[in-house]
Amino acid sequence: MTNSRSESSSLITGLAIALALLAPLLIYFSTARSMVAIWNSSETFAHGYIILPISLWLIWARRKSLAQMSPAPYWPALLLLAACGFGWLLADLGDVQVVRQYAFVAMIPAAAIAVLGLRISWSMAFPLSFLLLAVPFGDAFIAPLINFTADFTVAALQASGIPVLREGSSFSIPSGNWSVVEACSGVRYLIASITLGCLYAYLTYRSHVRQLMFVLLAIVVPIIANGMRAYMIVMIGHLSGMKLAVGVDHLIYGWVFFGLVMFLMFWIGSFWREDQQASAPQKYTPSPADHSVSPPRIFAAALAATACMGIWPVYANYIERAGYNPAPVELAGFHSQWQETAPFTTWKPSFYPSATELDRFFQHDSKQAGITVMYYRNQHQGSELISSSNRLVVEHDPNWLQTGTALRREAIANQTLELRESSMRGPSGHLLVWQWYWIDGQFTVNDYLAKLLQAKEKFLMRGDDGAAVLLFAPYDENPDTARAAMRDFMNANLAALEAVLAGNKKQ
Repeated sequence: MTNSRSESSSLITGLAIALALLAPLLIYFSTARSMVAIWNSSETFAHGYIILPISLWLIWARRKSLAQMSPAPYWPALLLLAACGFGWLLADLGDVQVVRQYAFVAMIPAAAIAVLGLRISWSMAFPLSFLLLAVPFGDAFIAPLINFTADFTVAALQASGIPVLREGSSFSIPSGNWSVVEACSGVRYLIASITLGCLYAYLTYRSHVRQLMFVLLAIVVPIIANGMRAYMIVMIGHLSGMKLAVGVDHLIYGWVFFGLVMFLMFWIGSFWREDQQASAPQKYTPSPADHSVSPPRIFAAALAATACMGIWPVYANYIERAGYNPAPVELAGFHSQWQETAPFTTWKPSFYPSATELDRFFQHDSKQAGITVMYYRNQHQGSELISSSNRLVVEHDPNWLQTGTALRREAIANQTLELRESSMRGPSGHLLVWQWYWIDGQFTVNDYLAKLLQAKEKFLMRGDDGAAVLLFAPYDENPDTARAAMRDFMNANLAALEAVLAGNKKQ
C-alpha cells in the first residue's frame, strides 16, 4: 500500500515537472518553429540542433546528485516567468524575432526554478543557461565584423608592401579586386567558437575566473583569426596570379584554418585544466529547508507556471485583432517648384513588400532628387518595416555596390532630421541615399527606437502603421552636390510628406 502511494506521488510529481518544462514548447510553438526554420536555412546557426541534446546530456551526467534532492517550488520565480512572458509580448508587438526567441527559451529555466526550486535549478544552472545558445543570434555582429576584417586585411596588405585602393568593404590590389561580404565576416567562426568555448570551459575548469577567461578568449581569438584568414586568402590569390583561393576553395581554406586555430586554443587551454577528479567528489548534504514537498503543491506550482506563460499569446492575439486596420493606404505626390521627371537611376531598394509604395523623381534647375516612400500597415512576417532583410543593396548584387554608411544630422525646414546616409556605385554612377523611418508621428533613424515605438503603438491598440523614407540623388565626384539637392528638396517638401503620412495614420 505504501509503495503504491509512493509510486502514485512520484508519478504526479513527474507529470507536474514535465508539464511545466514542456509548456513553453507547446504554448510558444510558433516561436520555436521560427528558430528551427533559421537553423534549416542558415549554416551559421545549424548548431542549434545539438544544443538541447548537449544540455540534456549534461543534466543526465548529474543524475546521482539530483536524485538526492527533493523538488521544492519557488513561488517568486513566477514573477520571473511573467517578466519573460511580458518581454515576449513586447517583442511580438515590435516584431523583434530574436528577443521573442530569447524570452521563449528563458522561460524554460524560469519554469524549472518555479517548480523544482532553487537548489535543483542551481545544480543544473549551466545546462539550463546553455539552452540560450540555441537562439540564432549574430546578425547584429555582421556589419562590424565586415569592417574589422576589411580594416585588418587592408592594413596587413599595406604592411606587406602591396598597394591597396579601398572603397567601403571592397578593395583593389594590382592582381585583382576583392570584397569582404557577409560570408567573409567571420560570424560563423565566432558563434561556433563561443558555443564550443562555453562548453569546454564548463567541462574543463571549476574556477569561475578561468571559465570566464576562456570564454573571453573564445570571443577574441576567432575575430583576429578571421582577419588573418582573409589576409592569407588574398595573399594566396595574389601570389598565384588569381588562380587559387578565388572560388569555393577559399571557403575550404577558411574552415581548415579555423579548425587549426580552435585546436591550438583548446590545446593551450588544457594546460590550466582543473579535472573534476583532482579533488574528492562533493556529496550533497540536505539542509533543514530541503524537505519533501507534497505532490499537490508541486502540481499547483506547475499549473501556476503554465498560466504565467499562457496568458501572453492570448493577449497578443487580442491586440492583433483589435489593431487591425482594413482601410487602404494612399500616398499623394508632392507639389512645389520641383517638377516630376523621368528616372535618372535604375536602383531600387530591396525591402519587404509594403501596403503602398511611392516612387518619384524630381528636378529643379540643375538639381535632381528621387524619393521612395514605403508605407506598411497590418505587418506580418514577410511584410515588415524594420528587418535585417530590408537592405539598400542585396549581397552579390551584380550592378550596385554599397561603399559606405554613416549617421548624419541635417537641418531641414526648421527641424533637425537624423538620418542614415549611404553611398553607392552602379551603372549610372554614384548615388547618395538618405534613409529614415516614420512611426507614431515622428521621424527616427534608430532601429531599436523604431521597434519600441511600433510596440507602443500596437500595445495601445493604435495599429502598426509606419513608413520607410528614402531620398536619393546622383553625384559625380563630390557628394556635397547630392546633399545640397536633397536638402533643397526636403526643405520644400518635408511638410507635405508629414501631412501625407499623418493623413493615412488617422484613417
